[in-house]
Amino acid sequence: MRRISLVLFVTLTLALGVAAHGDKKHVSGTVEKINADSIVVKGKDGNSIVVKLVSSTIFIRHSGSEDKSAKPGDLAVGDLVVIHASPKESGLEADQVKFSSRGDRGVSAGANPK
Repeated sequence: MRRISLVLFVTLTLALGVAAHGDKKHVSGTVEKINADSIVVKGKDGNSIVVKLVSSTIFIRHSGSEDKSAKPGDLAVGDLVVIHASPKESGLEADQVKFSSRGDRGVSAGANPK
């Protein structure tokens, strides 16, 4: 009985975690290119993904053990990034861009994204 309860608990916890993100997509990797309306991210698999920036996009810099509000201009080519994006007909639109600057290479951007 205890084993069944544990399996049910784990299954429910995982299901709630997936449901919490809804249809959001995560894009992670290294910033390859930035312009006023998009970011190109190179993933670990070597593929590049374009994510559009919109007026509601939130930027967060992860430094040390802290997350701080940032501006689009704080993001640079070569930064590590985790983007929470919404799929739209026109492509992915960034809701949140969490990044680690080059000086924080010992810290993973969004190891535990919020």
